[in-house]
Amino acid sequence: MTDLIFHHYANSPFSEKVRVAFGIKQLAWKSVEIPNMMPKPDLMPLTGGYRKTPVLQIGADVYCDTQLIMLEIERRTPEPHLLPVGQEGEARALAMWIDRNIFWAAVGVVMGAIGDKLPESFQKDRSEFSGRSFDAAKLKAAAPFAREQTYGHLVLAEEMLRDGRPFLLGAVPSLADCALYNPVWFLQVRMGQGDSPSPLDRLPKLVEWSQRMKVFGSGNPSPMTAVEALDVAKAATPEATKVDDKDPSGLKAGQRVSVTPDDTGKVPVVGELVGLTPNRVAIKRSDERVGDVVVHFPRAGFVIAAL
Repeated sequence: MTDLIFHHYANSPFSEKVRVAFGIKQLAWKSVEIPNMMPKPDLMPLTGGYRKTPVLQIGADVYCDTQLIMLEIERRTPEPHLLPVGQEGEARALAMWIDRNIFWAAVGVVMGAIGDKLPESFQKDRSEFSGRSFDAAKLKAAAPFAREQTYGHLVLAEEMLRDGRPFLLGAVPSLADCALYNPVWFLQVRMGQGDSPSPLDRLPKLVEWSQRMKVFGSGNPSPMTAVEALDVAKAATPEATKVDDKDPSGLKAGQRVSVTPDDTGKVPVVGELVGLTPNRVAIKRSDERVGDVVVHFPRAGFVIAAL
């Protein structure tokens, strides 16, 4: 199999969601460290403007958003399963709920605790990313509410674990566990030891679960430079993809389209439509540094517009 090239940075919680999946599957992967804020000059040639972290590259195919990154890892290395047979829908639905609700509540908790300690450049970048002003004083004032909202979500996971199951859907970890590990890990590593109250203080089963998840590690990474990753893309040919000509969107192969996240980092990526299924969309684009690449996105959470 062509190398899994993972563009990420150490403190990225959504990257940890993928890294723990690498650990569960014990995969080897190439690690490309990217900046935690814009500009990202060695990532943009691959993504065409998509600025979120992380990004998975396999040859000249570029996968954006952890929804799709996890599905692609599962497709290429299906065992051990992250989508348990018969529970695929539950695993994906839980992951979407966690990504869209628990994670952002947890961000409020963390930023309320450390926001005033972050450099001005980071605050400016996150203001542009979110479309809202990064106001450390307001975040600190809202932290108690964010903490209770996070607890209100996480207690549902605590209740799932109270029957003695080791993981959210049963005996083995799934996509849902990887998704939940993202905000739980973020709270644990960024809140410090007793610096501020944490929603996890009242959730012992969830803390025990997080220790089981931590044991999986992150697989077998080896370093790769960003320039080497760009060279890999330029030397490779994207995999074949198909457009469903009966897709209810009415979009057709070869159309010029833009694909844009619907929540944050709303930077459109423009290209030729070459792949469309109920779960994903793929567009072909060219850049002088990488040649032709195909950039893949999930359907859910992204706006596809014909140009």
